[in-house]
Amino acid sequence: MRPFRFGVHAASAPSGEAWAAFARRAEELGYDTLYVPDHLTGQLSPIAALSAAAAVTRRLRIGPYVFANDFRHPLVMAREAATLDLLSRGRLELGMGAGWRRSDYRQLGYPYAEPGRRIDRLVESLAIVKRLLAGETVTHHGRFYRLDGARIAPTPVQRPVPIHIGAGGPRMLRLATREADIVGFIPQFSRRGAPRLTDATEGALARKVAVVRGAAGDRFPALELSIYCADAGMVGSGHTLAGSLVSALKGAAVAPIGSPYLLFGTLGGLRERLLRRREALGISHYAIPHHAMESMAPLLEALAGR
Repeated sequence: MRPFRFGVHAASAPSGEAWAAFARRAEELGYDTLYVPDHLTGQLSPIAALSAAAAVTRRLRIGPYVFANDFRHPLVMAREAATLDLLSRGRLELGMGAGWRRSDYRQLGYPYAEPGRRIDRLVESLAIVKRLLAGETVTHHGRFYRLDGARIAPTPVQRPVPIHIGAGGPRMLRLATREADIVGFIPQFSRRGAPRLTDATEGALARKVAVVRGAAGDRFPALELSIYCADAGMVGSGHTLAGSLVSALKGAAVAPIGSPYLLFGTLGGLRERLLRRREALGISHYAIPHHAMESMAPLLEALAGR
């Protein structure tokens, strides 16, 4: 059974000094990875932010959560990933996804294609990226991409670079099972780019894990299963009365939903919930929102490395 790992996801900071302090604090608290999303409104550029975080930390791993494939040609994607891995001294977890936010596509002037077509592009791109990161010279004439004698230099420190794929629907889950090292569970999105709340339940998560287990076969123990937490908060455990009250109220509000993507409760309750879920489903990795980084630190102390 895999030991627990915890990441923190963040998208903004008021200054470079504040961002550096945040990254150092995440490392100090024991978080394993710092994740930055990839959208076009109200957030730091993920490549610059991850590079800056790596420069002021020693152990903390870095990763996009996740690069939207349609925003970058696979040669550009591979070059950026290799550079991030080199500058971080081999600490990159390369997150990739098919893209989902309609406003991003609108601002870029790109058509918001059907999910199947976006996934088709990701499948082709991912294969190219992996070949380039492995040091190959790539000539490829495919359905979506053309490369002629393409290569990247410098090459990454890690061989291979760990791949993290965010997946909600059956096809993406099977792709992540086949191509990724980390399978990031998220709710499935509608064709209009909105998360389906009926797909954000414990039962839906169990069905997703069943899809992965069935597709993985003997490879299942090698996969790290991850959950992206949209919100989280701790009740008690030395936190302020106001902070505990807010977390308690949020927890009570979301309790009827029973969503694994929302983590609220006491230290003991959360610890037991995550242990039971790992025993039942094999999930050992959680990405915590930035505003809950401090309050959830006791959970790391209780579970990290176990």
